[in-house]
Parts: sequence; C-alpha cells; structure tokens
Amino acid sequence: MSLVIPAVAGALITGGLLLLVLGLTPRPVTAPRPRRRMTARVRLTRRTRISLLVGLATGVLVAVLTGWVVAIVIIPAVLVGLPTLLSAPPAREELRRLEAMEEWLRSVSGVLTAGVGLEQALITSLRSTPEPIRPEISRLVGRLRSRWGTVPALRLLADDLDDPTADLIVANLVLGAERRGPGLATVLEAVARSVAEDVKGRREIEADRAKPRANVRLITGISVVVLGYLALTGEYVAAYGTPIGQIALIVLLTGYVLCLLWMRMMTQGKPLPRFIGSAVREQVPS
Repeated sequence: MSLVIPAVAGALITGGLLLLVLGLTPRPVTAPRPRRRMTARVRLTRRTRISLLVGLATGVLVAVLTGWVVAIVIIPAVLVGLPTLLSAPPAREELRRLEAMEEWLRSVSGVLTAGVGLEQALITSLRSTPEPIRPEISRLVGRLRSRWGTVPALRLLADDLDDPTADLIVANLVLGAERRGPGLATVLEAVARSVAEDVKGRREIEADRAKPRANVRLITGISVVVLGYLALTGEYVAAYGTPIGQIALIVLLTGYVLCLLWMRMMTQGKPLPRFIGSAVREQVPS
C-alpha cells in the first residue's frame, strides 16, 4: 500500500504533463489547410508510440529491480516529453516557406514583365515554384485551369497558405486582378524585397533564441547523466526510494519540467493576425 500512493501521484502528475506537452507540440506547417470548425484529435506519431512503449518497459524493469515504482511513469515521461520540450520551435520551416513565397513572387513578377496576363503568369510560375509551397500553388493553378475566377482562386490561396505574409502577397495580387493596370510587376518585386527583409530579421531573432535553448539542452543532459549515475552507483539518492521520497522526487521533477515549459513558451513568438481568408470573415460581426 505504501508504494501505491507515490505511484498514483506520479501517474496523475506525469499524465497531466504529457497532455500539456502534446498540447504545446507545434503542428507541421508543410501543407496547411483552411481553418475549419471541428474537434481536433491528438495523434501520436509512430516514434512517440515506440518511445512510450520502450519507456514503460524500462520503467517496469527498473521498478522490479530497485523498488522505485515511480520509474514506471518517470522514464516514459522523460523519453517522450524531453525531446519535445528541448526541441526548437518550427521557426526554421516557417522561414523556408517565407523564402519560398519570396522566390515564387519574384518568378511571377519576372513573367509579368514579359507582357503576359496575370492568370498565365500564375500558371507558368508553377514550373519554378519551390517545394515548400508547391502543393498550395498547384491547387491555385488547378482552380485557374478549371475556369475559376481569379479573385476567388487567390483568396482560397490565402486560406491554403494560412500566413500573414501570404495575405500581403495575395492582397496585392487581388488588387492587380481587379484593376488590371500596369506596374503590377514592380509592386510584386517590392513586396518580395519586403519579404526578404522579414526573413532576414526573423533569422537573426531565431539565432539569438537558439543560444539559451542550447544551454538548457546541455544542462539537462548533464543532469540526467549525473542523476542516472548516482542512482546506479551510490547512496546519494537512497532517500528517494522511500514512499515520501518518491513523492518528493515527483514534485522536484515536475518543477523542472514546468521551467522547461515556461522557457519554451517564452521562445515562441506570437503569430501575427491575418486579414484575408474565410477565418477572418467568420470573425467579422455581421
């Protein structure tokens, strides 16, 4: 009975932390979809499931050999949670998408200077579209080839890209499609330069944010190795083998994990608001 209390307490605390980690795990942005009102389901990746099973097996083995019941919940939490908490936010992928938008915009501008229409320039640009945004541009070209109106097709492109910078690009393309006046290529070239400056600034910010993240990874790695060594070779952690000691261990580890969560939240920038797309129209009061 004395071992059940720390095990239950550890399971409740660790389960809550795992749910919090899964909630903070960023979603992939390689091919975003229009925002829809539906219930999101958390799906564990194959790698996460394997880590969870290995951690449970290892925790049970450690609990049997040492009597540390809390190992059943601590080891899976470490294997699943630490990689997520110590990983970098998906800023690198976002920067790749922004660079792809800039390159695509310059391609459209270059085709427009040859004297072709906007629709034909958009269709032609698919050949040189960078891979990070190729699925979205492919859908745009498919709509144009299916005789969609240019403006509705571009607005759906903004939903597909789901990014404030993409809204700026689409807004200029929509104005060009509506006015059909000269100078659109010059405007798009200026927007591309603005996107390039934005990417440069974000890279500098991410470089500064990467330094404290690297320090935290180093400190956490050293702490895990030292604690593991002491647990296997010395009497330093013997006090944590008692029921009260195991509860104290759970509390201390929970505090450390909360500090990692706090650090991760501070290093994540707030997304800029969008101003084009179906999600924006839903927020406007009728």
